[in-house]
Order: sequence, then structure tokens, then C-alpha cells
Amino acid sequence: MLVGATGLVGHCVLQQALADARVQQVVAPTRSALPPHPKLLNPQVDFDHLPEDAAWWAVDAVVCTLGTTIKAAGSQAAFYRVDHDYPLQVARLAQRHGARAYALNSALGADPASRVFYSRTKGELERDLQRLGYPSLTLVRPGLIGGEREHGRPAEQLAVRLSTLLKPLLPKRYRVVPAERIAHHLLQAALAGVPGVQVLMSEQLV
Repeated sequence: MLVGATGLVGHCVLQQALADARVQQVVAPTRSALPPHPKLLNPQVDFDHLPEDAAWWAVDAVVCTLGTTIKAAGSQAAFYRVDHDYPLQVARLAQRHGARAYALNSALGADPASRVFYSRTKGELERDLQRLGYPSLTLVRPGLIGGEREHGRPAEQLAVRLSTLLKPLLPKRYRVVPAERIAHHLLQAALAGVPGVQVLMSEQLV
């Protein structure tokens, strides 16, 4: 299962998963329809009212790349719902139907004790996912993400450009990570299902 398939990293995961012979089917619930593919099951859903008993929840593993910005969401509460509540509810429902591996695209600096709202939200999600007890949980924490987004994020785009210019001077942790590399690690983690909790930091993704 892939949630967040319409975003930058999610789109990369989708393309890689559909091309991977080890993947029999990709279940990608979205609000709007994706282009059809023989290996793709694409139920249209309202994430505020997910169908808890849908047969398509029965998957082996989940990759979650859901995420927004406070500006796009409109408020901190709406942001928290998208970046914390939705991924956690997906994790609960998929686990209830048999999923044993979950790979999350989190963020550098994720910390439930952070004073920064964004980082605290990501950290609380990581903490709450660990409490679910997935046999395999992978938390991927990229810094700046490189790639072309459908909906621009001006501040992030500026940071990416500056980071690219300063690459030789920056520690690996703070360099731009291509979306394709993040997607690769998420997909491999879901397929491998390594037991326990794995944390992949930004410098491990390049």
C-alpha cells in the first residue's frame, strides 16, 4: 500500500513499485484518480472517513509519504491532521488487516519534544507508530528534498537552490536528497521488512 502517491516522493515510490517485479499489486488510496496501470488498485477515498472494512486494506506492507505544509493546510490543526492523524489511522487499519511492515517518509529533526511545531508533529507520529508494534517499522528522515513538485513551495525551493550551491561546504546531513533516492529506500524497507525499528538519516539516503 502507498499513501501519498500524488506527492513528489510518493509519485517516485509509485513508479518504482509498479516497475518492480517483486511487487504484485500497489494499492494507492487517493482523493483523485491516478493514471490507470495493470498493477495499480486506486480507490478514491476521503481520509477523514476511511472505509475501515474495505478488502483492499489486506496488504503486506505500507509506504507512507503523506504530507502537506501549514500554508497549504490552512492551519496548524489541519496540518496535524494530514501529517499525523491520517498516517497513523492508515497504519492502524492496515495492521488490523495483516500488514507487517510500515515505512514512513518523516523528516530531519523529528522529535516529539521539539519546540518547532513541524518537527514535533513528525516526532509524535514516529512515537505513535512505534507504539502500534509493527514487526517492521522504518523511519526515513530526509532533510531537503530535491525534485519538481506539482505545487511549488517557494521557501523550500530557495533552500534547495542554496543547498545545491553550497553542497561542497555542507555536511552530508544537510545536503539535498533526490526524491528518487528517498523513494528507493522507502520501497526497499517495505519489501525487506527488517525486524524492529530502523531509522535512516538524511546522510544515509544519498
